[in-house]
Amino acid sequence: MNAPGSARTVTPPEHVFDWLDGIAEQRADAGLTRVLRARSAEEGQLDLAGNDYLGLARDKRVAGAAAAAALRWGAGATGSRLVTGSTELHAELEYELARFCGAQAALVFSSGFTANLGAVTALTGREAAIVTDKYIHASLIEGCRLSRADVAAVAHNSPEAVEHALATRRKQRALVVTDSVFSVDGDLAPLRELSAVCRRHSAALLVDDAHGLGVLGDGGRGAVHAAGLAGEPDVVITVTLSKSLGAQGGAVLGPRRVIKHLVNTARSFIFDTALAPASAASALAALRVLQDEPELAERVRTRANELSTRLHEAGFAVTVPDGAVVSVRAPGPDDAVAWAARCAERGVRVGCFRPPSVPDGVSRLRLTARADLTDSEMDRAVTVITETAPPQARR
Repeated sequence: MNAPGSARTVTPPEHVFDWLDGIAEQRADAGLTRVLRARSAEEGQLDLAGNDYLGLARDKRVAGAAAAAALRWGAGATGSRLVTGSTELHAELEYELARFCGAQAALVFSSGFTANLGAVTALTGREAAIVTDKYIHASLIEGCRLSRADVAAVAHNSPEAVEHALATRRKQRALVVTDSVFSVDGDLAPLRELSAVCRRHSAALLVDDAHGLGVLGDGGRGAVHAAGLAGEPDVVITVTLSKSLGAQGGAVLGPRRVIKHLVNTARSFIFDTALAPASAASALAALRVLQDEPELAERVRTRANELSTRLHEAGFAVTVPDGAVVSVRAPGPDDAVAWAARCAERGVRVGCFRPPSVPDGVSRLRLTARADLTDSEMDRAVTVITETAPPQARR
């Protein structure tokens, strides 16, 4: 190491990022290189990889609302919510989201990622402790890293581990953080038990209900509502508008004083350009479709269970879904990538999850059911996945 003030070797500009080449080589050797692939609007593949659970992203009522809002309000929000970006559409969406999910109030962010960042960081800080499930979403992990709080990541779906961490914490304030439906395997958190643990130890509970909204609960009101925790004074919910509602954006729902606090302290809200009016309008339209057609939530759960059952009968190690996500185990990362590629060649797009995206190190295909899947599309999906599977994929 050079002493302070001593001369350093000057690296030519063209070599400043040479260190990236070694990392890229290591990534390639491990079979973990990721590549962006642009899709066309009319490619005709059966999509079991996206999160359009209710099939509303292309619904004419939803897309039409986005187009009308863009013509009326413009392509973008033009500023942060506290400057010029907060429109009547944002306020209307917040009101209807809160009412639908049973919360006192809601605050819309530009994405589910920024909503999680804002909620975790604004509700904790140096004087707080955070206890998280070790399988929480990456956005929640980043929020914990930025929070400067004491963070303990505990065993997956274990209220006992959460209780121990809360009982042994060093800080007075505490926040327990969990997904409702976990994004990799689609399993459901024990929300009632977690709430009881939180109350025994004077902790708040933050639940990311991204994969529960529109799928679980009465008419798709979410996993928190289904657990009987909606509107509770010590529970905060985060959601995304980009899954069941087929749009873009995120929101935090909870006690009114929590929402007021976020408006004044959440940096990912204060310093971020507001959600585009078109996205706010499309999410609002999708929410109204769900209110008018509550059977959509039950339909997507039914399709997910059918998909899981049929693949299990075909000999695969597959999860039993609590929501819309179905996970099929692959022998390894290279096998998972090749399997997904063969499915795509046959016209079925599936998700491919592998390390480091999966915390347990197990590679798998991740399938997402949709409420609008037809019987023939279900048959096609099962046939393609079965016929393209590597031999080792069966139990």
